[in-house]
Amino acid sequence: MSNLIACRFASYGKYQDSIYSHLPEIGIHHVEMHVPADDELADVKQRLSDCGLTVSSLQSICDIQQPDATEVMRPQLEACAEFGAKICFFSAKGGDVELPIIYDRLRAIGDIAGELGVTVSLEIVPNLITNGTVALQTMIGVNHPNIRVNFDTANVYYFNQGVTAVGELSKIIDYVASVHLKESLGEYKVFDFPALGKGLVDFPAVFKMLTERGFAGPYTMELEGTEGVEMGEAEQLKYVADSAAYLRSIGAFGT
Repeated sequence: MSNLIACRFASYGKYQDSIYSHLPEIGIHHVEMHVPADDELADVKQRLSDCGLTVSSLQSICDIQQPDATEVMRPQLEACAEFGAKICFFSAKGGDVELPIIYDRLRAIGDIAGELGVTVSLEIVPNLITNGTVALQTMIGVNHPNIRVNFDTANVYYFNQGVTAVGELSKIIDYVASVHLKESLGEYKVFDFPALGKGLVDFPAVFKMLTERGFAGPYTMELEGTEGVEMGEAEQLKYVADSAAYLRSIGAFGT
């Protein structure tokens, strides 16, 4: 089974324009990006097409605590449909709003997504998708086929203590619609994400578990570097290339 491997534009740091030429050079042809402004949609689509790149997921911005969250999401979900992206990724933070209200809003967003053939994939962040246990509670509470989880292999360590990526994935695996591939050194609230394969995330086990469930992606490289450390362009491109090479070395691209 072939896996869909993608890369976030943000993985290129200050050098995001390099993605158009560099990513195809290292054999990756799918991207995750923020929803472009309306007046940029056509130009972005054309440039991606010219470089042989397709959008596997778009990142939306939505404050689920606000009453207008559903309508804020609508045009962003429509943009996903226009790009042919099946995943709309965002960080949903419920704050102090009562959970039944949050669940209702997410269900309403899920209804719109379903009409457009899109799945909304919620990031591993507090307080709705903090870890596998909390994410499962949210998925059961929302109970909508178009609201799912974006499993982040490093955020589970960043936001939690005494956990492993494999352990948290096992709790929520039936609800995973997308994965962010990010490395971790396992330190709580420490912003230090090395190249894939240079930390403690058991990526082979993560891929094995998901493959056995029939999941083939999108798996998106999210390479956020180290807080306070800036890379030059050559170093940034090597950071991305080394991570892709690691994925190939463990057979993550599939057959």
